[in-house]
Amino acid sequence: MPKPWATLGVDLHLEPSGPGLRLSLTAALREAVRSARLAPGTRLPSSRSLAADLGIARNTVAEAYAELVAEGWLTARQGSGTRVADRTVTPPTGTTATPHPERPGPVYDLIPGTPDLAAFPRTEWLKAARRAFLTAPNQALGYGDPRGRPELRTALAGYLARARGVRADPECVVVCAGFVHGLQLLARVLRARGVETIAVESYGLPPHWKQLTAAGLTTTPLPFDELGTNPGELTSGDLRPGAVLLTPAHQFPMGVPLHRDRRGTVVDWARSTGGLVLEDDYDGEFRYDRQPVGALQGLDPDKVVYLGTASKSLAPALRLAWMVLPPALVKEVTAAKGGSDTCGVLDQLTLAEFLTSGAYDRHVRAARLRYRRRRDALVRALSTHAPHLHVTGIAAGLHVLLRLPPGTERSVVQAATWQGLALHGVNSFRHESATADPTDALVVGYGTPPDHAWAGALALARFGEAPGADASGVEDGG
Repeated sequence: MPKPWATLGVDLHLEPSGPGLRLSLTAALREAVRSARLAPGTRLPSSRSLAADLGIARNTVAEAYAELVAEGWLTARQGSGTRVADRTVTPPTGTTATPHPERPGPVYDLIPGTPDLAAFPRTEWLKAARRAFLTAPNQALGYGDPRGRPELRTALAGYLARARGVRADPECVVVCAGFVHGLQLLARVLRARGVETIAVESYGLPPHWKQLTAAGLTTTPLPFDELGTNPGELTSGDLRPGAVLLTPAHQFPMGVPLHRDRRGTVVDWARSTGGLVLEDDYDGEFRYDRQPVGALQGLDPDKVVYLGTASKSLAPALRLAWMVLPPALVKEVTAAKGGSDTCGVLDQLTLAEFLTSGAYDRHVRAARLRYRRRRDALVRALSTHAPHLHVTGIAAGLHVLLRLPPGTERSVVQAATWQGLALHGVNSFRHESATADPTDALVVGYGTPPDHAWAGALALARFGEAPGADASGVEDGG
């Protein structure tokens, strides 16, 4: 049986080999330091502890330490223990001694998709985490329900019903590690059901389409006009998809809600064909100049899968999203997710506490006011520097669409890059099979820069003031 003091030191993996135990131990320690496996300043276990771990005499370890101290590989001071000496270490062959310098990033990031991370409610989140952790049952720390913690599923069901008009039963809520994870699970289930084609919007996020393609589905874009995505082709022609992926409350990136008549058309299509609607409600909390558009799922919970996420309201790094599934789909999605919960339980419990305590609502209201102020300042700056350009999609979300003269998108994006602005043109979000003539526009996000940097971002927001461009950011003659 090991003595109690044998467990008091740090762990150190050594494999002494060769003739003579002291010599082999000394060589193993020397090589561990020489190869940089033991970094300068690393505190070694006491001679007593290491001797117990290796099953050798303490004097053998003490002699090895003393020899390496004499050689300069280790240092030993009273009260400080034995440590690896601070000396230049030659990296192993085949490694790079110095990392490659990183390319300088943009001065300001106006690419949509991320909120103001500096505004994450750290203090309130820590309070919620403490309350949640102290009151959580012991079994919460084990392998849990693959759908997610019941505390979070219950809290989400109540919040989504109140704030987004979702008809949610906690038993039909599945927590996932981000929106893409949820999309992967759904794509896997659809393919297993025999679905081959899924309709998507002409403008959207290519990484989402790639996930569907990776699951064996063919993505076919639906037309887009001033009323939003046109679902007419779902019921006409040879399309015949088994599902459709939409952003009906706030189309990304075009910024318009799906027209009410078309909302009904989509649900009618699902009812008549047995198809499934995947509703991406990525920024449902952020509405400014109009009444919130309720979730499409509320029209028919048996035909619509509702997907939401904390990435825009809190932070992407939480890796928390959720699906509200039709009852008939719960078993298949749960099986696709696996036999136990794969999302961080502590963050789930914290978010549940954050929701039920009202802290989430307070955070969202504050964020809504902050983003509205930013949007207003952006629109004012654009009216000054580019008064002839049309700004749309400003009633909701964390980005606006700035329409450009035909043929100027590429040059304006490049000129903005010269000014230190990271921007995307709308055609980077265009499906490769879309048939309508492309629109030239900028998708300008106002969520990412922190408040203290927003004024500086606006000062550069002339979108293309490069040689040969006027103050509006449009090239002469454009």
